Amino acid sequence: VLDVGTGSGILAIWSAQAGARKVYAVEATNVAEHARELVRANGVADIVEVIQGTMEDIVLPEKVDVIISEWMGYYLLRESMFDSVICARDRWLNPGGVMYPSHARMWLAPIRSGLGDKKMEDFEIAMNDWNHFVEDTQAYYGVNMNALTKAYRAEHEKFYLKSSIWNNLHPNQLIGQPAVVKEMDCLTATVEEIREVRAQVTLPINQDRTRLAALAGWFDVHFRVCLAELFHRSLMFYSMEDTHYFPLTG
Repeated sequence: VLDVGTGSGILAIWSAQAGARKVYAVEATNVAEHARELVRANGVADIVEVIQGTMEDIVLPEKVDVIISEWMGYYLLRESMFDSVICARDRWLNPGGVMYPSHARMWLAPIRSGLGDKKMEDFEIAMNDWNHFVEDTQAYYGVNMNALTKAYRAEHEKFYLKSSIWNNLHPNQLIGQPAVVKEMDCLTATVEEIREVRAQVTLPINQDRTRLAALAGWFDVHFRVCLAELFHRSLMFYSMEDTHYFPLTG
């Protein structure tokens, strides 16, 4: 088993406890020292080997049958480390090997929310503060700062009105059907495929007398594996649809 970005080492420890012969736990940061400590404390140091380094640079003594990683970022791909997982897969996964999670989907849906109004209010407060600053600087110090107002406004429009935010939302805030924006098979996905995500989706609103406040995005990941040789069935595990909302307010 190869654990990419092991962090505290919890997934590597679980892999050892589940019966893995050998686990390579790779961590780029100094958290690797804490992972080694936890591995020793849980009695699996003979199975789990913590390696500090990047997937692009480290060398393993053998290929692996399973790659595990909690690589997901905001809205799946923002600040994610899936590039490193792809590198690990291409370098070290045996033919016929599996990856967990194995698949991932990005969703988008129309929502009702007060977030848009709050962001507009914050923007207006910021502009009012700036205007007072300009007036005071002129009155008390004889310096006209108004030449910077256009640039200041553009910067704050981008921050408050043209950027996404993270927030927990309740499913009853959805006012229409969600749509899948992107679906990935982790065994075949490429860096080029995830560098930019574009999709055409239809998001019908199915509630009357409501106002579209924003588009909310979330993701789910699946753990699919064919166990036909062992149990004559396939297993699929889903995360809940409402676990990771990433509203794109507008």
